[in-house]
Amino acid sequence: MRKTMEAICLGMLAVLCWITYAALHGAERLPDRIPTHFDISGQPNAWGSPGFLWLLPMVGAGLYLLLTVLGSIRFRRYNLPVRVTEANLPFIQEQTSEMVAWIKCEMLCIFTYLQWSIIQSARSNEFRLSPLMIPVFLAVIFSTVGWRLTLMVRGARARAESSDSMKSTQDFR
Repeated sequence: MRKTMEAICLGMLAVLCWITYAALHGAERLPDRIPTHFDISGQPNAWGSPGFLWLLPMVGAGLYLLLTVLGSIRFRRYNLPVRVTEANLPFIQEQTSEMVAWIKCEMLCIFTYLQWSIIQSARSNEFRLSPLMIPVFLAVIFSTVGWRLTLMVRGARARAESSDSMKSTQDFR
């Protein structure tokens, strides 16, 4: 599953770079001034040159690389709501790797949507983003973290119970 998520992440990063390149160098040129920041209601409150559009792909690539490196380091201790033991360590590592892969993919999806929205608003002169974008994005991220932590807690408990039952079986011998 993690390899599939990594492939999707790389695809999203490629799409983000492609729509940026197409917007800056394609047939439909952008105006000299585009919105670069939006307030909570979705109205632009900062403007800049179209070259600013490269910021999101650079930040997205940087965060992707950082999370990939951090996700690949196999720590023995995690700040998680379960006790990490030798019995559940591989499971915890797998679950945290998958959680990081999901978060990377979701982050790149929101960057791609944001970039596409900025480009479309600059081309149409209707400068507005959906005010639901941030709450939906936060709900997705927190849902992913909650879902993965729930899987970790349940999986760690199941492994602890099976480990305890194996120890008690061995004690009778």
